[in-house]
Amino acid sequence: MLEAATIPHPSDYWDGLIDETTAASFICQSIRTLQKWRVTGFGPVHYKSGRSVRYSRRDLRAWSDTRRRRHTSEV
Repeated sequence: MLEAATIPHPSDYWDGLIDETTAASFICQSIRTLQKWRVTGFGPVHYKSGRSVRYSRRDLRAWSDTRRRRHTSEV
């Protein structure tokens, strides 16, 4: 008998933590750019436990939304 695949709850997708490789891909940036942003405090918020760095998709989306512009002369 085949078991039904478990479909993650939508909040699990947005609130679950992802590694920096996945996070970089999610916001179309390089891993190195994310690393530089963490040092300067520019980029999205992150979670750090020991040497492990994680991001939530919800935080990445919120940060990306603050970067939206209608035209190039907007600040």
